[in-house]
Amino acid sequence: MASSDKLKVVDRDVKKKDHKDEKKGGFIGVLLGFIEKVMDFIRYIVVKIKGAIGFGMPTAKVTGFHIPSINLKEANLVFDVLVENPTIIPIPLIDINYLIESGGRKLVSGLIPDAGTIHAHGKETIKIPVNLIYDDIKSTHHDIRPGSIIPYRIKVDFIVDIPIFGRLTLPLEKTGEIPIPHKPDIDLEKIHLKRFSFEETVAVLHLKLENINDFDLALNGLDCEVWLSDESIGGAEIAKSTKVDKKGIGYIDIPITFRPKDFGSAIWDIIRSKSIHYAIKGHINVDTPFGAMKLPIGKEGGTTRIKKNKDDDDDDDDEVP
Repeated sequence: MASSDKLKVVDRDVKKKDHKDEKKGGFIGVLLGFIEKVMDFIRYIVVKIKGAIGFGMPTAKVTGFHIPSINLKEANLVFDVLVENPTIIPIPLIDINYLIESGGRKLVSGLIPDAGTIHAHGKETIKIPVNLIYDDIKSTHHDIRPGSIIPYRIKVDFIVDIPIFGRLTLPLEKTGEIPIPHKPDIDLEKIHLKRFSFEETVAVLHLKLENINDFDLALNGLDCEVWLSDESIGGAEIAKSTKVDKKGIGYIDIPITFRPKDFGSAIWDIIRSKSIHYAIKGHINVDTPFGAMKLPIGKEGGTTRIKKNKDDDDDDDDEVP
């Protein structure tokens, strides 16, 4: 009897344990079922919200690049980026981060905060201005020389705020080339006196222009002042446009009129000498593959020849009478 009673007690314990397991398993099953229904409901709501707002990913792409101004000190660049918003709600542009590098080395970086809002079902061209200071570049990249063309890569991150989904980063890249301009070398090879008198002298300045740059220069404007024996003979402007190839030499003829009697003792250098000391200073306007540039020109302590009108073909002409 004792043995039989023991067996019955054990049997009751097992039944209680199984009952508890069944209750526990049932609860977990109900809970998992409830969670699944909640997730289905959330997915349903998200789908409905997407459909209601016409949800789609905003996009960004570089559509243009130009150089509004460039000189020997700096280049101002502008990148045009088209951002499109396919939704029916406005999307704010939180920040724009940009980085320009060359050969894997940083040239410049920056941040544009609060760049505006892209209207619903709209698109906007965002202009990203970048200022390159050549001295800053050359101080850290010693192998970049003036007159060269360097490759660049710009990386831009557009950070937008999409309702419900939060912030989203739109990355984009563009590659191209940037010039590091160098001023041309200029030399006044000779002064050709067409007509000489104390009251008025008509002459032609024969200038040689050497292009140090790795790109062509289409010269369309020149403005300079010329000194002979430390006396200014006035300003001169270009008579016609000319092209100077990269690493090439161009020749420019500039007509000029001046009054020798105003020069004092310097007039005798012009009358009696075959050569004369000169200085020239000014600038040239040129078109390049990268846009228009205004480059300085100048030389001091130069020596040039004076030629008479009748000796056009004689490089060793006598002094002007």
